[in-house]
This record gives sequence, C-alpha cells and structure tokens, in this order.
Amino acid sequence: MTITLITGANKGLGYEAARRLKAEGHSIYLGARDKGRGTAAAESLGVRFVQLDVTDDDSVAAAADDIRRRDGRLDVLINNAGITGGRSKPEDVTADTIRAVYETNVFGVVRVTHAMLPLLRASENPVIVNVASGLGSLGIVTDPKRGESTYASLSYASSKSALVMLTIQYAKAFPEFRVNVVDPGYTATDLNGNSGTQNVTEGTDAMVRMATIAKDGPTGRFEDRGGVIPW
Repeated sequence: MTITLITGANKGLGYEAARRLKAEGHSIYLGARDKGRGTAAAESLGVRFVQLDVTDDDSVAAAADDIRRRDGRLDVLINNAGITGGRSKPEDVTADTIRAVYETNVFGVVRVTHAMLPLLRASENPVIVNVASGLGSLGIVTDPKRGESTYASLSYASSKSALVMLTIQYAKAFPEFRVNVVDPGYTATDLNGNSGTQNVTEGTDAMVRMATIAKDGPTGRFEDRGGVIPW
C-alpha cells in the first residue's frame, strides 16, 4: 500500500486530495496544524491524522517520528500547506511581510522535506509533489494573455516561484525520486474567499496525477491539470 503524507490537509485542496488518493488505495496521513480540526477531518475521511505545523521544527520532527514508528517509510509527500499573506498593496509590503509567507510556503517545504527524506528513501518509489501556483510561473505572469499577469503579488507569487526552483533542485539532487510541482489553478478555497472558477476536484487533478506516477514517471516538471506549463 502506498503511504502518503499531505500537509495542510484539513480543508480545501489538501482535504480533497486526501479523499481522492484514499479512493486510489493510498494509506493517508492527513497533516494539519490544529489538532481538533485535523482530527475531525481525518475521521470524516477514515484516514490517519498527524499533527504537523510546517513552521515548527519540533512539530515536523515529531510527525516524522510518528510515521516512522507506525510504518517505517513514506512513499508520497505532498507539500500542500500554504498561505497567501493577505492582500497588501505592494507599497505596504515589508521584509517581515514576505518573511512570514516564506516561513510557510518555502521554509516549511524545506523543513518537512528534510525531515521526511529518510522515510522517503525507505520507499521503493519515493514521490514528492509540491503545490505552487500559476503566479509562481515566470512564463505565465509575463504573458499578457493570462489573468495572472495582472496581479502584483510580492509575497505569495515570489514564494511560489521559490518553490518552483526548489522543486527543480530537489529533482536534480535526488534522481531516484520523482519530484514535481503543480499549479492547481484558480480553485474555490478559503485562500481566495471561495472566488475560484474551479471546484476542488478540478483543482486536485494535477496533484493526484503526480502523486500516482510510476517509478519511471516524469520528474522536475511543472504541470497543471492540462499538462506541462511554463517555468
């Protein structure tokens, strides 16, 4: 059975990915910062909860120890936890504003990935899926035909670009892994006040596809639900 950890999975895209991957036969660890909400979400899906705050070293280490005790390995890591950092005007964005977003969206991914590497190395087919955004694609945000090109999002967009580069570097560093990054698309979730034009099932298509790839599948790719997208 494929053992999968999804961070930030008590609602939205993470929750839907957990639901879909469980249906695919994965044994899911639903990671969430809030114990009450995470436990309730896990129970509603019939999966296992692991308390995990991606911004806290001790929390991440404890989650890795918990998975090690229970299963001894991890096959799929989905780094889904993320924050927008609000909608500050660019002139109001400070270094502290950006630092807070990077703590979750960038450093949190590094923190979790680093802690889970020994467990992933114990897998016969280790897979990492990082959840970014079209706003993190240089090709998309500079394309006047794309809606993403109209946003000036210093904190969030730059954090997702950093995550895209992290993915490329992880894929190069660990060729025995499958390491990819996805853009869910403009999906109705709490992050955007449920204003997205896609539902969460559509928004998790790329996540689920990349979480279920074979050992000889693609690595170092940036995809959305339609396929490969520009860096």
